[in-house]
Amino acid sequence: MPLHKGPVTPEPEHDRHLALNPFYGLANPIGGMTDAPPRHRLPDGPLPPMSAYQLVHDELMLDGNSRLNLATFVTTWMEPQAGVLMAECRDKNMIDKDEYPRTAELERRCVAMLADLWNAPDPSAAVGCSTTGSSEACMLAGMALKRRWAKRNADRYPGSARPNLVMGVNVQVCWDKFCNFWEVEPRLVPMEGDRFHLDPQAAAALCDENTIGVVAVLGSTFDGSYEPVAEVCAALDALQERTGLDIPVHVDGASGAMVAPFLDEDLVWDFRLPRVSSINTSGHKYGLVYPGVGWALWPSAAELPEELVFRVNYLGGDMPTFALNFSRPGAQVVAQYYTFLRLGREGYRAVQQTTRDVARGVAERIEELGDFRLLTRGDQLPVFAFTTAPDITSYDVFDVSRRLREHGWLVPAYTFPANREDLSVLRVVCRNGFSTDLAELFVEDLRRLLPELRSQPHPLSHDKAAATSFHH
Repeated sequence: MPLHKGPVTPEPEHDRHLALNPFYGLANPIGGMTDAPPRHRLPDGPLPPMSAYQLVHDELMLDGNSRLNLATFVTTWMEPQAGVLMAECRDKNMIDKDEYPRTAELERRCVAMLADLWNAPDPSAAVGCSTTGSSEACMLAGMALKRRWAKRNADRYPGSARPNLVMGVNVQVCWDKFCNFWEVEPRLVPMEGDRFHLDPQAAAALCDENTIGVVAVLGSTFDGSYEPVAEVCAALDALQERTGLDIPVHVDGASGAMVAPFLDEDLVWDFRLPRVSSINTSGHKYGLVYPGVGWALWPSAAELPEELVFRVNYLGGDMPTFALNFSRPGAQVVAQYYTFLRLGREGYRAVQQTTRDVARGVAERIEELGDFRLLTRGDQLPVFAFTTAPDITSYDVFDVSRRLREHGWLVPAYTFPANREDLSVLRVVCRNGFSTDLAELFVEDLRRLLPELRSQPHPLSHDKAAATSFHH
């Protein structure tokens, strides 16, 4: 499927113009109508700013309501003060640290705060950077793993050795991209039975002298469960005792790294484990910032090869940079620092606990309906997955997803990967802003749909691939 699909209408329609309301014309309403811009080519001349705004605004009304999107992990609500700060900083180039030294300082402080939150042995020695999100952060962590492995195996690579990365089949698609882009063999641990994420012993069994690392996910996107990071590290410790292989672990904490430190303080998953060499998170998920910020951290400079850090001076000073992107706005980094200051540990704990309480409450009420079976209960990430009960034959999860969309709720239905392709589920992501009141409305809408769904002769979603609305 092409990345961009152009107009499929006949050629005369290709030049069809946008519909411009006479009231949008600032001085000459009729002229505004006749000068309406085309849809698929640049207009010949400019429009008044209000006319251009209104055209775009009206079309965007057809988007879904982000607050009712229970598919996304991404933050959909922030305080007005955060919005003001972001507007003030959207013209600042994050890469230009010489011109915007205070913005750079706020980034450095955020890295230090995360290093302390994730129990780095010496937070002042930790290194890290902001990114556009966890996908970029994972790419950077993977690059560091590969480069460290390549230096240890310089006598064999790139000649006879092919690097591999061990992870569960449930990892986010960014890890598939990393392996593809950087020519690393993905070694995937499949799901088995009611285990929907990485098994420590199975992961250790796939490791060999060409393994650059093991990825453990603190909060699987498939069902919201934590992978057992400490057990993975213990299995790799035992592997090293038997074979001498020293395999590092990267923790993909896109969501859980901003939940577990506040709600699961006794869970050991972070830099307290010496084998954990890097951690990433998404500031724009449970870090509570609007889309566009992630973080990658290493406990010391030893885990981040110096040759991956580039230095540029043409912006006015000598500045190190380690990122895939170059120019990007500083607004999201400033918003992250604002949120850290605004909430502190106790504030984050209160927000995440409320979100988890909502998730557990919704999961329990859905279970009480009798038509569904819970796979997870929202007691790790504030996320849970459920499927139809064994005796439900008149409808499936794809029917439920489609009908909920009619009420404005976006709830993804999808099949699980290798070894559990037979399992199709719905997943609900609870975020800050999905209040108890909204949760009540959601459950009631689902309850009202059940009589009609039960009366169907059979599930209506014959093409499961077409029905699936979740692909990452």
